[in-house]
Amino acid sequence: MAEPSAPPSYMEATTDQQYPPGQPGVAPYPPAQGAPYQAAPYPPAGQPYPPAEGAAYPPQTGGTAYPPPAGGTAYPPPAGQPYPPPSGPPPQQAGYQSAPPPASYGGGGNPHGDVEEGFTAERGFNNKSIRAAFIKKVYFILFIQLLATFGIICVFVYVEPVNSYVRTNSWLYWCSYALFLAMYIVLACCPTVRRKYPGNVVALAVFTLCLSYMAGTISSYYGDNAGQSVLVCMGICAGVTLGVSLFAIQTRFDFTSCGGFLFVFSLSLFLFGFIAIFTRSSILYTVYAWLAALLFTLFLAYDTQLLIGGRRYELSPEEYIFGAMNLYVDIVYLFLIILACFGGGK
Repeated sequence: MAEPSAPPSYMEATTDQQYPPGQPGVAPYPPAQGAPYQAAPYPPAGQPYPPAEGAAYPPQTGGTAYPPPAGGTAYPPPAGQPYPPPSGPPPQQAGYQSAPPPASYGGGGNPHGDVEEGFTAERGFNNKSIRAAFIKKVYFILFIQLLATFGIICVFVYVEPVNSYVRTNSWLYWCSYALFLAMYIVLACCPTVRRKYPGNVVALAVFTLCLSYMAGTISSYYGDNAGQSVLVCMGICAGVTLGVSLFAIQTRFDFTSCGGFLFVFSLSLFLFGFIAIFTRSSILYTVYAWLAALLFTLFLAYDTQLLIGGRRYELSPEEYIFGAMNLYVDIVYLFLIILACFGGGK
């Protein structure tokens, strides 16, 4: 029986080539203080060893590592092979303009487009608070307009000196009509005018006064019987306006997609009215008035849905003057047409 040999001494373990450093159980001589750290060499390339459970097989020279199984971790790439690029966009190089990153970079992007000054690029009503503030502003302006208009109508109907004056001086009516058309064209066709404060408010005020004078002058001819017909028509107009507005808000039918139909209807009604002027027939005039009432009822639903939003077409939040002007014209013209129908073509 051979006697067991004693373990090598420290000097033998560090100087004898039989015991290379890095073998299991033998620690190399610690480096001097301040010397660079030298890691233990990797095992020889040809030495087989099983990979850890769940890890990928190590890549061979010039080969590609097998993908790790589910839940595993791949080995680092061999020497000389670059690491995979990061998940973010590449850095910009000198002399080249980097392409804009896709929407996935940065996280938390707006799915409806870029945001500028609090409004989205595609639609202006994605934010419910913006929509609510816009609707409140438009209806507040509309309330002031209607209050001034129906106040002027009552003065023209119930104050006898004013009633007589406006009926004998028709040139004021035509002057107000010309100014009304001019302001309507400016506000409808010039976005910079209707969006810039305070010019848009001044233009809307002049527009409102002109149409109010016209409505008051027309209503002064219906002042018989203590102006009861005017009050009845005001009540009918208020009821129709409220009903049409609620219907336009609640219905699923999109009136904003019927702009072409409304245009053709308006053009046909204009030609019909032009012919009715020369016939001087009260029946044709009454039919024309009822068709005009239907047309402006549809326009009221159309403009209400433009204001509320959520349809094919909608107004942007900065078009509060334009929205108030459209609703105001619809309501006043609807009142005048109802007055004409109630007065029997007077």
